[in-house]
Amino acid sequence: MNEKRKRTRDGIPILLLLAILSLAACTAKRENVGVLPPETSPLSKELVGYGVVSVLYARLNLDPSSESPASGQARIGEVVRVHERRIVREGGGSESWLLVDGESAGWIREEMVGVYENEAQARSAAGAMR
Repeated sequence: MNEKRKRTRDGIPILLLLAILSLAACTAKRENVGVLPPETSPLSKELVGYGVVSVLYARLNLDPSSESPASGQARIGEVVRVHERRIVREGGGSESWLLVDGESAGWIREEMVGVYENEAQARSAAGAMR
């Protein structure tokens, strides 16, 4: 009788191992989904965040394109509201553009603006530039 109990006890770790392996195999068969660019999480439906212009002079455009007519300008340290972020693909490359408004409104290349979650952070960063 002791021999039978011993064989049963020895088989339990093997059964546990098989159960774990079969569960792992089931979860490994999930469909691979390509990585998508992160979605902008807006503070509200109408506002993505706040930005601070980081170049001496920035041209604002009517559309998110370098070929678009100008709609205004912004200067270094100006705090702007960011309403939309758009990635534009042209000629094998891509640029990120922001729709902003401040003293003027329009599209500006994101590389010319530091983006912050709230106005207080943006104003603090703008103060450090002056």
